[in-house]
Amino acid sequence: MPGLGTVVNIFAILAGSTVGVAFGARLPERTQRTVTDALGLVVLVIGGLNVMALQDSTFVAAVGGAAPLLIVLGSLLIGGITGSLVGIEARMEALGGWLQQHLAGDGGDAARARFIEGFVDASLLFCIGPLAVLGALSDGLGHGIDQLALKSVLDGFTSIGFAAALGWGVAAAAIPVGVWQGSLTIVAVLAGSLLPAALVASVTATGGVLLLGIALRMLQVREVPVADMLPALLVAPLLTLLVRAVA
Repeated sequence: MPGLGTVVNIFAILAGSTVGVAFGARLPERTQRTVTDALGLVVLVIGGLNVMALQDSTFVAAVGGAAPLLIVLGSLLIGGITGSLVGIEARMEALGGWLQQHLAGDGGDAARARFIEGFVDASLLFCIGPLAVLGALSDGLGHGIDQLALKSVLDGFTSIGFAAALGWGVAAAAIPVGVWQGSLTIVAVLAGSLLPAALVASVTATGGVLLLGIALRMLQVREVPVADMLPALLVAPLLTLLVRAVA
């Protein structure tokens, strides 16, 4: 049944968040910060591994040896400009604030900021990455939910650590996950074919850079506006098609 993988993913995030909140309330603030830093380092590694898709053989063969990095750079610039003009980051923060008010009640400015941070960071982490894209497409094409099942396990355990440090905002991230992966599944059902490998590599490499930005946020190095750069994930395959056409 198309969409089953996303449903499983949503329940995994909710279950992991519940466990994390239950245990997180008992942890001192220093321990919560340590947990967040550890997750940030792991995200940094995952982002670096995804960036290695710049060297993917099908990507290089399709656009040439020097073009992959330029495609990712162009995607981030175009996507970042578009996203900042639209105000995606601000809209996500506003949505997080609305959800906090209606789901968690008024707990003061500190609780509101903590909820929004958990919602925004977890949403970005769970929605960016090859498993989110490829898993949803594979599910929609009837190729099984294996990739989303794996993602569900990873997201479930990650939710425990995130929610232990940032609370119920992490559970609310299940909403954008459902919308994003559900939309990709519908596209796959209608399209009927997988993306060419070169396009997948361009999305993976671009997503890897965005994951590095999330890691910097989690480690409190710099508040990179990753949400404003999300359109880059759509621009990357389009630029790849354009470069391949003129190469």
